[in-house]
Formats: sequence, C-alpha cells, structure tokens
Amino acid sequence: MRNHAARGRPAPTRTFALVSDLFWPGDARAGSCCSEASYVAAMVQVERAWLAVLADAGLTTAAPLPFEGIAAGTLDAESAGNPVLALVSTLRDLSGNSWVHRGLTSQDVVDTALVLLLREAVATVREHLRAQVTALVGVVRDHRGTPLVLRTLTQPALPGTVGGKAAGWLHAVLDLVEELDALVFPVQLGGAAGTMAAAVELGLDPAAARAGLASRLGLADARAWHTDRAPVTRVGDALVRCTDAWGRIASDVLALTRLGLLSEGAGGGSSTMPGKANPVRSVLLRRAAIAAPGLASTLHLSAALQVDERADGAWHAEWDTLRLLARRTVVAAAHADDLLTGLVVHAGAASADLDAHDVRGEQRAMADLAGHPPAPTYLGETDRLVDDALARAEEHR
Repeated sequence: MRNHAARGRPAPTRTFALVSDLFWPGDARAGSCCSEASYVAAMVQVERAWLAVLADAGLTTAAPLPFEGIAAGTLDAESAGNPVLALVSTLRDLSGNSWVHRGLTSQDVVDTALVLLLREAVATVREHLRAQVTALVGVVRDHRGTPLVLRTLTQPALPGTVGGKAAGWLHAVLDLVEELDALVFPVQLGGAAGTMAAAVELGLDPAAARAGLASRLGLADARAWHTDRAPVTRVGDALVRCTDAWGRIASDVLALTRLGLLSEGAGGGSSTMPGKANPVRSVLLRRAAIAAPGLASTLHLSAALQVDERADGAWHAEWDTLRLLARRTVVAAAHADDLLTGLVVHAGAASADLDAHDVRGEQRAMADLAGHPPAPTYLGETDRLVDDALARAEEHR
C-alpha cells in the first residue's frame, strides 16, 4: 500500500454514495415500501380523510386541497419528535384552511399512516406467497416419487421423497397465507390522550367520526390504541413468521445443495472462483430470518414499556423498526419467489444418495417386532401428506 502522506502528498479522497443495497443486498426490491415519500403520502392521506369528516359535520369546506408534492426532506421531524407538526403547518399554509388536523393528535396521524404502509407491505408479501404456492405445487407434483434420504440431527434416518419434503414447505407457506389474511388493520383515532375530548368539544360524535375516518381509509373501525400496541406487534409477528418459514426452507435447500441434491436455478458468482454458483437466494433468506426476530423483540419491548397515554420513547422506537421489518420481509418474499420458482431437483443424485445409505434399520426392527417381512417401501403416510398439501393449495386458488 502506498503511503501518500509519507511522501508529502495528500492522500486521494473518494466520495461514495450511501446506498442501502450495499448493506442489505436486495433492498431495492422493496421499492417504495415504507419509504419516506410513501410515509408522507400516507400521513397526508390521513389528514385529508379527517378533513372530509370535519366537512361532513359542517365544520369546514369539502373542497379539494393541494397536498401533493410535499418532500419528506422539507419536514423537520426532530424538533417535535415526529414529523406531524411540520406537516400540519405545511398543509395549512398550502390549503389556507386552518381546520386541517383539528381534533387529531400527532399519534393519530403517525399510527394510522403506519397502518396504511403496513397494509400495503402485507399485500405485497401476500402476492409473493401466491407465487410461492404455485411453485411449490409444481415441485410436489413433479417429485412426489423422487427418492430422498430424510435426515435427523444431520445424519441419514429414513427413506422419503422430495415431494414429501416440499409438501411440508407448502403447508408452511399456506399457513402464512392464512395468517396474513387474518390480520386486521385498524384506524387510530383518540385525540391528545385517547379520549376524543377535542372532537367532542367540536360537536362531533366520536364513534361516528372514527367510523367515518376508518371508512375513508379502508381500515377497520377500532377504539383508540395509543398505548395498546397489539395492532403493531400482531403485524410484526406475522412478518417474522414469514421470515421464519422462508428461513427453514432456505436451510433445507442449503443442506441439500451441499449434498448435490438440489440447486438454485440462478446461483450467484464468486469474486475469485470462476464457475462457482453460490446459493445466494437461500443465503439471503437465512440472513432475513436471523435478523427479523430482533426487530420483533424491539416491538414487543416497546409495547411493554408503554406508559401514561403516550409513551416517552417506546412509541418512537417502533417507527424505524417497522420500516426495516416491513421492507426486509418484502425483499425476502421476492427472494423466496426466485428460490422456489427456479429450484432444480437432481433426481439421479437423490436416488444415488438413498442407495448409498442404510436407512431401513427402523423398518427391519418394526417388521421383526410385528412378525412379518419388511415391506418394499417405508414411507409411512407420505402420500397422504402430499395429497393434503395439494388439496389445501387448491382451496387457496
């Protein structure tokens, strides 16, 4: 290495753009999910919907308001601890309407906006899951009879099939579909301390106002949940369940890839070994599965430390945590698509691997105990498990 300073010359400086993809490869696949721009748009959407509620009550006009084009970088979030104060000031200036935000509190806007962003992220993941179900149905059908050594504690254990293992993956993905479908995305509306006191003072019926806001945003009507963070932790847990399931699939693929029984359709290259095809999608899925539970832990810790009618820091800790968890889950969903749609089964190698190991010891012991010769196969209820998975997948089409 050249020492420029020792020779009396300044060391050359290089400027690198901070690109999030370099720290979390694949981040760009999440697109605008939970971006600052989408966050601002969601907050504006909430303020617009609330202004419509006020207009319905005859408190202000229902005229369209010029709220587009507010740049996230122009909003000072630090001075007030959140961006709502700056946003409201900007919206009132742009619209000339002093009724903007009246009856709301900053937490109503932030929480409801985050719910809108999470709903979009979950919908994106749900679409990826649909593609994964289709891919896995193909693997299960094509390889229900392809032999595979089943291993426990890293060691050969029993005979099985590739289709049987993939049926387990399929059940896991279908569980995710059902879990995401069951999520509820509630509106947040409680006013400064969760009592809707300002709205009542303005002459509004709190229940009707909340229902009106929820309806305009397509969210579920719900009581104020300022310090009851179950709506947040439920979504966070569901997203982590996704990365758990994909991590398990990726771990299986990596183990079988090591044995030459599976491979990714488009492996990654090596910087030093030409022709090497690394199982990059599986690696990145395991990365997501390792990192996600810590984010959910932060959400639960924040939920446990809620206090008074608005928490001092615990609420604030959720925002970036949710952004990371949502984006990373969307990225992982896309990687799982790539992995499963491109998965290659090396049937000949799998059959040879079965022939190379004695995995009939348990069968011989059971047959001897029962007093009859071992059957030609030892697959238990594998066929039924495969059929159940395929039938369940058909129900979700």
